[in-house]
Amino acid sequence: MRILVQRVTSAAVTVAGDVVGRIEPQTQGLLALVGVTHDDDPAKAKRLAEKLWGLRILDDEKSASDIGAPILVISQFTLYGNTTKGRRPTWNAAAPGPVAQPLVDEFADALRSLGATVQTGVFGADMQVELVNDGPVTVMLEL
Repeated sequence: MRILVQRVTSAAVTVAGDVVGRIEPQTQGLLALVGVTHDDDPAKAKRLAEKLWGLRILDDEKSASDIGAPILVISQFTLYGNTTKGRRPTWNAAAPGPVAQPLVDEFADALRSLGATVQTGVFGADMQVELVNDGPVTVMLEL
């Protein structure tokens, strides 16, 4: 799994004109774009959720767990795009939907079980994501 994390002061994900998940404006939180590959499993999703929840990238070196910061989780298969050859990315390393969706859900559920307030996008949907990156701070989490 790859989790591209952005510290935000607001974020929203829209599907077909409807906002399906958001971090309210002027609220520091985390936007987590989640990519899944073929050998990922629920244990890895749980470990990454724990890492994200405790990651000290918010103001004053605090974590989301320290201040109860909200987290917006959005599936993002393109994190496994390969651009080493040619001009067209390949997506072979990205797990197919039936494998990826349960693991993205597992990641979000693991965050909730830790006490996080989590909202999500819609797996496989055409989503529009708006955000205000705070800092900017963007980090990649992998195991």
